[in-house]
Amino acid sequence: MRTIGKVKIMANVSIPLTNRNKFPGVSIPWIVTISYLIVLLVIPTLALITKSLTLGPAEFWRIATGPVALSAYNVTFLTALAAGLINGVMGTLIAWVLVRYQFPGKKIVDAAVDIPFALPTSVAGLVLATVYSEKGWIGQLFAPAGIKIAFTRLGVFVAMLFISLPFIVRTLQPVLQEMETEVEEAAWSLGANELQTFWKVIFPPLIPPILTGVALGFSRAIGEYGSVVIIASNIPFKDLIAPVLIFQRLEEYDYTGATVIGATLLLVSLVMLLVINFLQQWGRRYTVK
Repeated sequence: MRTIGKVKIMANVSIPLTNRNKFPGVSIPWIVTISYLIVLLVIPTLALITKSLTLGPAEFWRIATGPVALSAYNVTFLTALAAGLINGVMGTLIAWVLVRYQFPGKKIVDAAVDIPFALPTSVAGLVLATVYSEKGWIGQLFAPAGIKIAFTRLGVFVAMLFISLPFIVRTLQPVLQEMETEVEEAAWSLGANELQTFWKVIFPPLIPPILTGVALGFSRAIGEYGSVVIIASNIPFKDLIAPVLIFQRLEEYDYTGATVIGATLLLVSLVMLLVINFLQQWGRRYTVK
């Protein structure tokens, strides 16, 4: 230490780092996070898969590919995918209107989007079954044309639309709010019309959040039980979904069959989510370019 006037300056002072982390990146928050995920997600998933594999490949395949199970997979995955894709379009439109337009009752409409989050699924199923029945407010409009919604596969589709819509809207809404309108104005000043501005300027950055919302909605629709079990007739080869089939097997004390179908549902869902995640990565690269 040396003194210049009345100011003391410290020089060449070495402070030992006694608490330096020997494992960079490993900290208490990291340990808590990994431990929580292992206990909550990894262990139950491994337990389900391990339990189902104890039957042997032949028995597992026989149960997983039974006629009733295949029909349930078809209803579950195809209907959930259709609901996710349609909500991808309608959710984008709703988010766009909520962000870009001002109109009376906007806050009420914005809050109404979250109703599927707050409403118990059994209550949602009861409401949908009442509204879309042949004598319901909406169902009676289609009844003269011979279109039955409640207690059919179409009712399952409506229930999946209902519970998956908020995922797309709430995923896309913050992205639209952060988009700068100056970019659109610049495109207009360069001679682009509104359609060209949307497809070449606005839409590319929206691809990743749209795909994320569709993936979240799709995942939520696959696992839906409470609303579907009420609005559907739950008849095999008609509108029976895999989660309801699992519950039916449990009621019959067929724990092995329930485990195998649950494991199959999990594996197929993971594969489809990986595909959607790949599309998300592709969308981000497309946006960067």
